[in-house]
Amino acid sequence: MKIALVGAGAFGEKHLDGLAKIDGVEVTWVIGRELERTKATADKHGVANVGTDLADALADPDVDAAILCTPTQIHAEQAIACMDAGKHVQVEIPLADSWADAQAVMAKQKETGLVCMVGHTRRFNPSHQYVHNKIKAGELNIQQMDVQTYFFRRKNINAKGEPRSWTDHLLWHHAAHTVDLFQYQTGEKVVVAQAVEGPEHPELGIAMDMSIQLKTETGKICTLSLSFNNDGPLGTFFRYICDNGTYIARYDDLVTGKEEPIDVSKVDVSMNGIELQDREFIAAIREGREPNSSVAQVLPCYDVLGQLEKGMR
Repeated sequence: MKIALVGAGAFGEKHLDGLAKIDGVEVTWVIGRELERTKATADKHGVANVGTDLADALADPDVDAAILCTPTQIHAEQAIACMDAGKHVQVEIPLADSWADAQAVMAKQKETGLVCMVGHTRRFNPSHQYVHNKIKAGELNIQQMDVQTYFFRRKNINAKGEPRSWTDHLLWHHAAHTVDLFQYQTGEKVVVAQAVEGPEHPELGIAMDMSIQLKTETGKICTLSLSFNNDGPLGTFFRYICDNGTYIARYDDLVTGKEEPIDVSKVDVSMNGIELQDREFIAAIREGREPNSSVAQVLPCYDVLGQLEKGMR
């Protein structure tokens, strides 16, 4: 299977590393904004074709699928372009930065029948899979999720500390992880969603702090705090408060509420959530099935994000 990787930044590199571990998969194109940096990334990973225009890769009849690690603001447009070209597509989170654009991608997937998956990595992290498996087995139910998403980003830089060509967003990107995971883990629809945000940054033009509350049909709740002003520790920390135990997930690691480590190394074939996400994308294409975190499965998340944005406005 031949893949075009679009977006040669920090997350693009993570996908290139993950794809290299999957048998029968070859990345044949790397598309990026700056030709020299894109070529350096392609050379590092042994990729033959390099370009700065997505259309070049989509015009290649040998390309089966594309993975988009590009700026949030063009995710929906590019996902639709991929499917119009007959290519399966995985869009890094978020699917879009508006409810209308998310619906447009869903409509295109229905029209084409192609695999369209969104990079909601938390569904694939072994830590969250462990909790999900216990829920499916009937061993526990979530009563509350308490989540902190904290970064220190007062300048427009990416995860590698390099300047960004676009502006990140607490609601449409970082909150999307938790909003989707909450509905995925509870198996219930969010029926109450409210949020408040702090002042906008004078240069970035985005709110730097945000607080979100969610409630499901049966009364399960989620409290989410997000900040670009937090000077450490950095990352996202999930506390699952359940009827039968408490769990704290830090990316691929998991501990009990008493900080006792839980071995999640046997939950899946890898401890790398991005690699597992890519494995699901490839398997869904090969098997002709809907992937976990398909556009249809994550669409309710973007409905809630749209409601939250409208409420704050």
